Amino acid sequence: MNKKVTSRNAAFQQWQSYLTNRSKRTKAGRFLIQGVRPITLATEHDWPIEAMLYRDGGGALSTWARDLLDRSRAEQIALSPELIAELGEKSDVVPEVIAVAKARTPELRAWRPVGTAPVIVVFDRPASPGNLGTLIRSANAFGAEAVVVAGHGADQFDPQSVRASTGSVFAIPVFRIADVGEMVAFRDQARRPSTDLTIVGTDEDGTAAIFDHDFTGGTVLVVGNETRGMSVAWREACDVVVQIPIGGAASSLGAPSAGAVCLYEIARQRG
Repeated sequence: MNKKVTSRNAAFQQWQSYLTNRSKRTKAGRFLIQGVRPITLATEHDWPIEAMLYRDGGGALSTWARDLLDRSRAEQIALSPELIAELGEKSDVVPEVIAVAKARTPELRAWRPVGTAPVIVVFDRPASPGNLGTLIRSANAFGAEAVVVAGHGADQFDPQSVRASTGSVFAIPVFRIADVGEMVAFRDQARRPSTDLTIVGTDEDGTAAIFDHDFTGGTVLVVGNETRGMSVAWREACDVVVQIPIGGAASSLGAPSAGAVCLYEIARQRG
């Protein structure tokens, strides 16, 4: 028999803490997945789901929700519409299902890219979970093999990041490193006779326009912090720094937009 939660008990308070408290998410190794597409992609990519919280009352569940629950091997817990709405965070929509998932924290040094000319996207100290999720989405859309969060940046398991990625966070590896030295060590270790990894930074003062740089080889694309750009250490580690020619009054693009433009150019050059 499925469990039912009818009050803001200890379990509910724990789930609720995952929405806004990063330290509790990290300590528990758990986070919430909201939305049809993110939950669908999490299950398609065999992400470890601990529990499926579903709406109990307020009308029949959709075919998608019923099929999801029928297929899931995770614990199923019924919540009243009022309680699950609090976990959904949207005042105008009562979610049918919210997944409680386990965090995966793979190590970059243990990973090997599949292709002979991989694209790896580095986000240097992202401040906004939404921006991080948006860049993860773009990286996945344009064929990057991985995303790396450098330094003390936003949490990819923050609900804002998961939603902004529209589930791409479950389809592409996301690594975290403390500093540029870990990426340089990975680059040196990953180099093979037929493959090289060029570290390419992005900045409004870059020395080359993105369409003048050859992106057909292995590339580590570095996107700087939203406010301060790349750190001095990352700039020194770059083999080249490119810039996106723009017009209008703006001096530069926002970090996730700049990353998307560069990723599109990489995909265009590779056909």
